[in-house]
Amino acid sequence: MSDYMKRIDLKRDYLAHRAEYLKAIEAVCEETAFSGGIYADVFDKEFAAYVGTEYACGVNNGTSALHCAMLALGVGEGDEVIVPANTYIATAWGVTYTGAVPVFADCTRDTWEIDPQDAAKKITSKTKGIIGVHLYGQPFDYAGIRRLADRHGLFVVEDCAQAHGAKFQGKNVGTLGEMGCFSFYPGKNLYAFGEGGSVTCDREEYYSHITRLKNQGCDVRYYHDEVGYNYRLEGIQGAVLSVSLKYLPEWTAKRQKIGKRYLEEITNPLITMQAHPADTEPVFHLFVITVPDRDEFVSYMADANVECSLHYPVPCHLQRAYAHLGYRRGDCPNAEYLSEHCVTLPLFPEMREEEIERVIGLCNAYRG
Repeated sequence: MSDYMKRIDLKRDYLAHRAEYLKAIEAVCEETAFSGGIYADVFDKEFAAYVGTEYACGVNNGTSALHCAMLALGVGEGDEVIVPANTYIATAWGVTYTGAVPVFADCTRDTWEIDPQDAAKKITSKTKGIIGVHLYGQPFDYAGIRRLADRHGLFVVEDCAQAHGAKFQGKNVGTLGEMGCFSFYPGKNLYAFGEGGSVTCDREEYYSHITRLKNQGCDVRYYHDEVGYNYRLEGIQGAVLSVSLKYLPEWTAKRQKIGKRYLEEITNPLITMQAHPADTEPVFHLFVITVPDRDEFVSYMADANVECSLHYPVPCHLQRAYAHLGYRRGDCPNAEYLSEHCVTLPLFPEMREEEIERVIGLCNAYRG
């Protein structure tokens, strides 16, 4: 249908910058720098400068970034790492891949981010660290998590997969904890034409270790000092990301403008929106709401030719993959409520004025 509205339309960005993207890809092909190489290295330097860290180490995806961060911090069998129940499952995978156990903490009722008070209840003698997620592009309470971690001698790793450019107390996410882990999956605020990820940090030892891990455990080719992985960022993805990074501030400003309009102009009392504390600057990767009857709302929007989606309909602690950990319904009640009532509205930088107004109007007319 001509008036069908996608939740996100990547083709608009591609068409707007097609010539630049194709020129960048052609340069990689001319250089045949396909796996790692100069274009991946250039992007690493550019991304570190953008985030504000000494180092950025490009990897093949955000899940690998989390895995490498855990390994670089010495996480392994017998360890526990606290992660939010309300997040994409990859946050937990990064812990599980090392042989350690993810311990799930509930989210708060207003920001929907990891709750420092609930996290405090989950700390044991086996706890090695905490992964906080800047979910939907909204920074989590880093100060609260940092205080908790420091009291118990734990690390804090930021999962920044949805939050490129977001700020906590004026500082870029990815600069706060021991490391920041980013994803460049298509649809992210900064995305590759395929898969990509990065780990940001200020300590050379972390950077060097992750560089070795992603290169099959080698500092020198064919000399494998530890068990490694094939986690390199592809050259074409590095080149594409270098193009997109130039436009990220502009895209972020557009996302923030749309998000602010939704917050101010959607006034239907049946719709609850995420809280955004005054000391944070969200970047609205996703605009998630809750409604009393999620399926009814999604159907209502679909009937009006507007696509909505769900982030996330099953919290991590209730996923079948983690059934062996023994979690039960009621263990993380806020995350469970969110999973049963969440809806993600369309929001992307290339949205047109009439589309923004259409989403707002439909939300306000719901059950009206």
